[in-house]
Amino acid sequence: MVQFNDWCDAADTPLGNHHVRVMTGRTADAAMGIELTAMAVPAHYAAEERLAAALARLGKPAAAKMVTDLLPQTPQIRSGDLGEIYATEWIDAHSGYRAPIKRLRWKDHRDMAMRGDDVIGMILDPATQRLRFLKTEAKSRIDLRAQTLQEARAGLDKDGGLPSSHALSFISARLMDLGTDAPLLDAIDEALYRHGIPPDHVRHLLFTFSGNAPEALLTQALQAYPGPIGQWGVGLHVDGHAAFVGAVYAQVIANANQP
Repeated sequence: MVQFNDWCDAADTPLGNHHVRVMTGRTADAAMGIELTAMAVPAHYAAEERLAAALARLGKPAAAKMVTDLLPQTPQIRSGDLGEIYATEWIDAHSGYRAPIKRLRWKDHRDMAMRGDDVIGMILDPATQRLRFLKTEAKSRIDLRAQTLQEARAGLDKDGGLPSSHALSFISARLMDLGTDAPLLDAIDEALYRHGIPPDHVRHLLFTFSGNAPEALLTQALQAYPGPIGQWGVGLHVDGHAAFVGAVYAQVIANANQP
């Protein structure tokens, strides 16, 4: 886990039915943030079992090359992937929902961005056995601007603001392939093909990772939303964004090559 609380300060701002949280990386704890993130990153590109099997069967150099070959090479794709990784980690640790798969394991190419909804968090209501969803758009920018949040809003508002059937079918297919969490798989199929998804079973998460302070932009974006779906805005602010991203991936490679 990235353990945001160990290297970030958090501030919350309620906005009626919506909510903004800003996490600001502490300069003094930047090295900790890099190390904690680097420890979490490989599992977003390959299952821990696959990496462990490669280490046992092929040895350390081959396993290290496997990790390195999975990582994106361009700064832009690394930045975007890390934004999605942070969003996924935050959902699992702090939202009450969980992200049932790590999408980046199924990228078409390491230097291509994933298509579709960035991340979808889910929670199964124990009383009704029906799912509630957290539809998420994650954006990573050195300098976050209003236009980027407008692009995120367009993504959140697609399909009537609901998770797309394509994205949910992708998740259910991956869960079937993995042979895990049959109750969740059944609940996704129930939502898709029997009950439908009412808007009051959906919340939106606009997640940003940026080198500038995001609070005013997130507040403006959420206050401008006219629809019925509850909104969360979560911004991770790290000074020296580009250098931080580069340091994270460099640390991932260094960790993989440690004797």
